[in-house]
Amino acid sequence: MASFPVELVYGVYLGLLTGIVPALVAWALGFAFRYVTGVTIPGFGVVGLAIAIAGAQGGLLALADPTFTGSENQIRLSVALLVVIAMALYTHAAGDRLGAALPKRITLQQLRQRTLSSDVVELVGGRGQVRVEVTGEVGDLEGYPPAPAELRTAVREGEWTFPADLPLAELESRFAETLRTEFDLPDVTVTLDERARATVAVAPPAAGLSTRVPSGRRAVPIETPVPVGLATGDEVRVDAGGRSVDGRIVGVRGGTPDGERDDGPADRVTVAVDRGAAEALLAAPIDRMLVRSRGARREFELVSLLRRAGGRFRRLTVASGGVLDGVTLEEAAVREAYGVAVLAVRHEGRWVVAPHGSQPVAVGDELYAVGPRDATATFAEAVA
Repeated sequence: MASFPVELVYGVYLGLLTGIVPALVAWALGFAFRYVTGVTIPGFGVVGLAIAIAGAQGGLLALADPTFTGSENQIRLSVALLVVIAMALYTHAAGDRLGAALPKRITLQQLRQRTLSSDVVELVGGRGQVRVEVTGEVGDLEGYPPAPAELRTAVREGEWTFPADLPLAELESRFAETLRTEFDLPDVTVTLDERARATVAVAPPAAGLSTRVPSGRRAVPIETPVPVGLATGDEVRVDAGGRSVDGRIVGVRGGTPDGERDDGPADRVTVAVDRGAAEALLAAPIDRMLVRSRGARREFELVSLLRRAGGRFRRLTVASGGVLDGVTLEEAAVREAYGVAVLAVRHEGRWVVAPHGSQPVAVGDELYAVGPRDATATFAEAVA
């Protein structure tokens, strides 16, 4: 007989080799019985079956058989038997857990509304939040030029936090809309898994600063002390040469797309002002810059209340062949048929807020709908 350590290794090897089929049978029995009947098979019964399949006649009583205990291969056979038992118990428990967790009926809607894994949810202020992590390289979209390296880095290294109670389909839409807004992107695709890991592909902006300057205004760079936290979109008042000019921030320290500071010249901002005021700012020295208060954002409180009541916002694009293709809202009977309300419609390039039933809708139009989660999901499928 070989040494004791060698016998142990032989026993483990023999147990793994002979325990594969019994383990598969134990898993299948545990899963099928729990899934169909809702009752767990006793582990002892599964172990006995596994030992019988492995060829140990008499089940656990073989351990007390004189022929077995007196054998020269007693150690390796005992270890092999214990390995078979352990494998059978483990796979049986795994199959039982899967049978208990798997829904009896899986629909397409349930698959599309899959949610995040609970271990990636963070509790912040009593509410669950999830931090989305962009994995791998940020890809390019077919039909668009390659995205610049700075844009890829900003998307990949950004911190993106969202409510954790969103289905993955809605979380993907929310993340894509955030990227589109933050970086002025014409198109974005996002794919998320249950651990909030995102695969992202982007199309680069067609232009840089010019896309953020409102029509009829001019962008003017000025050097002045910059308040901490100043970002793109803030309203400011600039005093220069005895004249006060109102404007909007379109860039901070070189004009990064998201309004954050970069490594450019210190204390430099770009302000969008009226055409007549642009020349005055360029000709006169800057005395000071004041940030104008816009007060509390009550719209965020409204959205929070809506979400607590179970409502959801959806931004949709009308597709060819959908229920809104070439009809009015009244003809489509949106509220009656789907239980949602249309808050705004973008038709022929113009947004109409709180549209009437006579509002026409065509392919390519965008709209905002609000309603219960299931109703908005059903309406989104019908529109598309």
